[in-house]
Amino acid sequence: MIPLFSNSQVRGADHFAISKLGIAGNVLMENAARSILSEIENNFENLSEYARFGIICGKGNNGGDGFALARLLMIRGYEVRVVSLSGSKELKGDAKTNYDILNKLSEYYSNSELSIYTSNRDLSKLADCEIIIDCLLGTGTQGELREPYKSIIGKLNALDCYKVAVDIPSGLIEDCASGSSIFNADLTVTLAELKTGLYYGQGFINCGKIVKGSIGTGPEYFDTLEVENYLVEPEDVLRGLPVRQKDAHKYSAGKVLIIGGSAELPGAAILASNAALRSGAGAVILAFPKSITLLAQNKLAEAVVYSYNDKDNGCLSASAVKELQPKINWADCVVIGPGLGRSPESIEAVLNIIKNNNSKRFIIDADALFALSSSNIGSLKLSSCVLTPHYGEFANLIGKSVAELKDDILNNAKNFAKMNKCHLILKGAPTIIFTPQGEAVINTSGNASLAKFGSGDVLAGMLGSFVGCNKEIENSIVSASYIHGLCADLLINRLNEISVNATDLIGTISDAITFIRKSFI
Repeated sequence: MIPLFSNSQVRGADHFAISKLGIAGNVLMENAARSILSEIENNFENLSEYARFGIICGKGNNGGDGFALARLLMIRGYEVRVVSLSGSKELKGDAKTNYDILNKLSEYYSNSELSIYTSNRDLSKLADCEIIIDCLLGTGTQGELREPYKSIIGKLNALDCYKVAVDIPSGLIEDCASGSSIFNADLTVTLAELKTGLYYGQGFINCGKIVKGSIGTGPEYFDTLEVENYLVEPEDVLRGLPVRQKDAHKYSAGKVLIIGGSAELPGAAILASNAALRSGAGAVILAFPKSITLLAQNKLAEAVVYSYNDKDNGCLSASAVKELQPKINWADCVVIGPGLGRSPESIEAVLNIIKNNNSKRFIIDADALFALSSSNIGSLKLSSCVLTPHYGEFANLIGKSVAELKDDILNNAKNFAKMNKCHLILKGAPTIIFTPQGEAVINTSGNASLAKFGSGDVLAGMLGSFVGCNKEIENSIVSASYIHGLCADLLINRLNEISVNATDLIGTISDAITFIRKSFI
């Protein structure tokens, strides 16, 4: 997995380089500028086709990086228009040094210009630039933007050009990946190391493609730091894929029980069952209300349907819990929730099942999550459970609004997972996995086609299968989440993001697993 670092950790790299390694600050800035230019060049087959660069520079070191970058672009023959929020008198240190050099150098390049921002009219100098580079604030953003930064970002975002952010997009509050006015980058060149806030929340939305630039130091500083946030790499997925032994039989290859479905929502449990079978489980049983059993039997060719007595109510009730217990004991993993409904009887049944099976591995999804939110969740033992909420469901679980949740996604979810000693899969763009130890693992597969009814039910079935096939939970859920997203990535090569449906995902599970195996075995 790829380690991710906090804003403060990365900012400490400059101090380490200067105080411990003896690298002068202006050398770090020069290294950064050269690295940024190299990454921009790597991003285009022929950068020379883009004639005009616009660079907006702030008052700190992020602006200094921009001045140094502008100089490098000028001497390579590019037309460069720099708008600085400060003149030489307001700047300090290495930023002032690079501003003064650029100011003198620009006298020799008639096609380039360095100007001082006085109002938004000055931004018109950037209007016909083909590449705009944001060097306004970087990691200096503290809280929501004020003027003139807020209106500057709005004007820059409205320009029809390719946009590059240096370090982080200005306006992004990196520590919680939030902000209401953020530079919308196509490419972000983040310096020294990868920062957590670039990969979720508003960072995920505003960063575009992310590449790592260098300040000219090695890994020595970062090797000493504690890491609790990670990005999934494709090769990580191998560790959690189901493995079928040569002497396996159907009951040794993973036994999954799915408790789901109701007269109101029968399809979700059927999707989860088909996904579990396609994902490697040797035996899948769907526990389904007896009064509507034909709905499931007509849709399932391989999974066994166990019809429990629902007293013609079309839903799970507490009276069926005792009847289901032998099947729960039989299963290596139980998926509970898809399509169960939210009747008081179903809520009571879900809580009883979880309370009475403390050591059983559960995938708690959909309506079963609603049941948890209606109870004193702290009284439940969830250490063998995987909870799979989307943002709305998780906000309901912790008693906050979705807006409050998004203000500090990582800490809200980490605290929940640690407090309840459970694994939490927060479904979204991107999906993030939280461990009982307080780690966050950000999934890197998937696309907007997953924003559709049924995709979460498919994930629930896949999770049940992967966990049922393996003894270890964490690797299993990381792999299942990645394969789920990879199915969507493979599908948009022949469909599109609005046409992919849950059945398509199930049909592509085999291709996704094969893709990973062929790539890394």
